[in-house]
Amino acid sequence: MDQGRLQPVLLGGLFIGVMSALPIVSAGNCCCCMWVIGGGVLAVYLRQQQLPASVTAAEGALVGLMAGLIGGVVGALLSIPVHMLLGPMQAEWINRILNSNPDMPPEARDMAQRMMAGSGMRIVGMLVNICVSVVFGLVGGLLGVAIFKKNTPPPPPPTPPVTTIPSPPPTVTTRVGGSL
Repeated sequence: MDQGRLQPVLLGGLFIGVMSALPIVSAGNCCCCMWVIGGGVLAVYLRQQQLPASVTAAEGALVGLMAGLIGGVVGALLSIPVHMLLGPMQAEWINRILNSNPDMPPEARDMAQRMMAGSGMRIVGMLVNICVSVVFGLVGGLLGVAIFKKNTPPPPPPTPPVTTIPSPPPTVTTRVGGSL
């Protein structure tokens, strides 16, 4: 990986991962993957600050994609301790909901209880989250290119070539028949 891309990608990925793993704040991802797109935009902004010219669309897409990948992995890893801390509380909430709704169909009740107990669904959810983060990080990178495009002034017009007009050959005047 290009050394200039490393810092923007890591910071954008860290933004994605932390914001996506926080319990209440992560709800922002319900709004068109706001934190993931924001992390891709952040990565392109930081990359743009390092370059004198505008970031190309390909560069922005690559930086956003890598930030999304890192953010998805960081978010998946951070969600493990968050789930360990908040999992019992969430299980209690679901049990209260199930107990307060006796009219709930037995299939739905069974599905909710299986989802509370199964860790296989969490692993699948983490893998899906990583894939979604990659795609929306790429979208954020492309948006960042469009937002932070540097307006470079047009190049000055070329100067016309200087042409020299050849001077006429020197004329020699002679006097005929005269004396001094």
